[in-house]
This record gives sequence, C-alpha cells and structure tokens, in this order.
Amino acid sequence: MQAIDVKFDCNALRTDTALRLWQTAASLHSRKLSMPERLPVDLAKAYRLLNHGPTVLVTSTHAGRSNVMAAAWSMPLDFSPPKVAVVIDRNTYTRQLVEASGEFALNVPSRATAALTLAVGSESGRERDKFAERGIATFAAGKIAAPLLEDCLGWLECRVLPEPHIQERYDLFLGEVVAAWADANAFRNGHWLFEEESPSSIHYVAGGHFFETGKGFDVSRED
Repeated sequence: MQAIDVKFDCNALRTDTALRLWQTAASLHSRKLSMPERLPVDLAKAYRLLNHGPTVLVTSTHAGRSNVMAAAWSMPLDFSPPKVAVVIDRNTYTRQLVEASGEFALNVPSRATAALTLAVGSESGRERDKFAERGIATFAAGKIAAPLLEDCLGWLECRVLPEPHIQERYDLFLGEVVAAWADANAFRNGHWLFEEESPSSIHYVAGGHFFETGKGFDVSRED
C-alpha cells in the first residue's frame, strides 16, 4: 500500500513540474509576443523620430518684396524674453529677406491650409509673388513689417537675434518674440484646446505626409 502511495506522489510531482514548466514557457512566449519589435533606423531618417513640432509658415518682407515659406524645423527656446529657433535654408528667398530685414513671423497653419503649406514650401518666391498667385490673404503685424497670414491658428512676430556663426554654419536663426496672437477657437488662456471641434496644428513628416495634433490628456487626472 505504501509503495502505491509513493508512486502516486511521484506521478503527481512529475505532473506538477510539467505544468509549471509549461506555464513558464507560455509566459515567456506571451511576453515575447507582447514586446515591441525594435527596428534600426536609417540615420538619414532619424530626424523623423523627433520631427513632430508644428509646421510653420515663415513670412518676411524687405524693400517692398514679401515672401512665405514652410518650415518643419522650429522650436521655442526661452521664456523671458520669449525666443524661438527656426531653420531657414541659405538657398531660399526667405533667407535673403530675413537677413536684410532682421525680422520674420511664424504662422501656425491647420489642416485647412495644409495644401497651401505644402505648395509654398515647394516653390521659390524669388521669381514669383506667392501671395498674388495663390490668393493668400494677410493682415498687418503689430510690431514688425512682415505680413501675417489669415486662416492660421497662431502668429509669432519675431526679431532676429544675430548669431552669424550658427546662421552660416547651421542655417539656424534665433528670434525674440515681440508679439504673439492666437485663434480663440484653438488656443485660449495659454493652452491649446485640443477639443474635438477645435482646429489643430499640423506636423510634417516627409513626402507630403502630415498629421494633426491629437487628443490632449492630463496625467494628473488619470488613475
């Protein structure tokens, strides 16, 4: 009788061990399936991992000529006084006007003006008047000569902070924001609204592909 009990215990032990091994293997397999696949990124495309800031339209004017170009690379730089940075390629007509005038404006477009944004970012204003050709409506800025564009969500009037080295070497311009405006349907009390019915800024990735800023959320209110 005792031998039978021992044999039963051994079988139970083997069964329990096999079950635990199966559960462990299943858990590892499940964990492997749930782990994100990590892919190497071509360094020439690495900037796209960070390229989610809003696309802006840079306006400038000098000696009776104005221009507008799209810029995907811009960012806030300081709080007081507020400063921004924007990349303006040396081959653009905008670069010529900004260097001559010492001013520029950043206009924040929405999806409604995405096609226009792509168009003005794909052609030079050196030999054409983009405003006249495309019927771009503007209004006067408060503190600079560069025009501001209608149908945008935000406007920042900027004066260039001269940094010849970084301008020449990196095409990077720093500007002090001397006035700023916002569409009340999109930005109010110092915050983007991110509501379903509110227009949102757009973000350029590459090859004509944009995306809109998505739904906002407050971590402090989440369980």
